[in-house]
Amino acid sequence: MKNFTEQVIVVTGGAHGIGKATAELFLELGARVIVFDREQPEKKTEIDNLIIDLGNLSDLESAVADVVQKYGRIDVLVNVAGISVPNTILDLELDKYFTTLDVNLHAPLFLMKHVGKIMVKQSYGRIVNLTSIHGKLSEPTSTAYDVSKAGLEAATRTVALEFAECGVLVNAVAPGFVATRMSIVNGQDELESDWFNEVYIKNKRLPIARPALPIEIAHVIAWLASSSNTYMTGQTLTVDGGLSVRF
Repeated sequence: MKNFTEQVIVVTGGAHGIGKATAELFLELGARVIVFDREQPEKKTEIDNLIIDLGNLSDLESAVADVVQKYGRIDVLVNVAGISVPNTILDLELDKYFTTLDVNLHAPLFLMKHVGKIMVKQSYGRIVNLTSIHGKLSEPTSTAYDVSKAGLEAATRTVALEFAECGVLVNAVAPGFVATRMSIVNGQDELESDWFNEVYIKNKRLPIARPALPIEIAHVIAWLASSSNTYMTGQTLTVDGGLSVRF
């Protein structure tokens, strides 16, 4: 994978987890990195942090304009930020449903629009959307999350078609279990629970027998976002330790 020297890269959700690992990896590879997140990162680095609530869709265009004014271009967009509010369909509340869709689906979609305009003018760009195995597989209490991730995979394909002749490649990465704070539910890390150990580790439901580290997902994102990727577009790469391939 070639480095990203002098490239300008926007990563959403870069204060924690996969987004943080991705932003730091790009920084190591020579990029100028701008993080869009409503929280400050855990430690200060050379990464430029723009505090923004991605659920406020009307703020996205001006945030992109600020980056272009400061840096002159945007070479890579990585949409990582996401939320999950578990509810059964019978308990699903309208505001929580639309909040999930705004952050997980609508923000990435409109960022692809605003950043895509810049990339098309440049005749170069890479966009990577973080989806989930929930884009194709489901479990109870995940209706809003599943809808948002399936929708983002569909949007990835459509935008890839529209940008294909403009030098802009658009792909997605779909992780399975990853050791981030999203695995903490009701104060307990499900990846350290007896349930997870019994079902996924002892019974080998998860073939690699451990959750991914954020940096392992970041490396896949980085290749898709690099100039080494010259021909892959409109695809979703599943990175789940073999979870989705077992019958």
